[in-house]
Amino acid sequence: MSLLYRLAERTDLPALLHLEEECFAQDRMSERSFRQLLAAPSAALLVAERNGALLGYALLLLRRGAAVARLYSLAISAQARGQGVGSGLLEHIEALAVQRDCTRLRLEVRIDNAVAIGLYERRGYRCFGRSAGFYEDGSDAWRYEKTIGVGAAEGSPA
Repeated sequence: MSLLYRLAERTDLPALLHLEEECFAQDRMSERSFRQLLAAPSAALLVAERNGALLGYALLLLRRGAAVARLYSLAISAQARGQGVGSGLLEHIEALAVQRDCTRLRLEVRIDNAVAIGLYERRGYRCFGRSAGFYEDGSDAWRYEKTIGVGAAEGSPA
């Protein structure tokens, strides 16, 4: 059965919290944070599911009037890794950002997360900086950005 991408609902909270536990040793989002983000007009929480099982999520943060959106978090369950779930979530979250009039999408990624870095680079994200001590454990993060929307892809019509 194919993947379904949709906006998260409150009923997804237990599965979202399980994903946080599974995917992140630190810097986890709390149930309270998820609840606030589900209700916030400045956030879009997209989930990927198959046969009713939540396989991943992507959290997009937006600021009113800003052309730059931020991918705050991306999590893929262990059973779904390597199956295109992350790429699909990125594709859909980029489309949501474009619908909100954003022209660029930024994110941070741990400098030692080669799998995530590979995903972002394959999807056209380019490293533009480093944030020292970004994570709870003091690890640094690479900062990435992608131009999205009309004319974003090389060779796309103007």
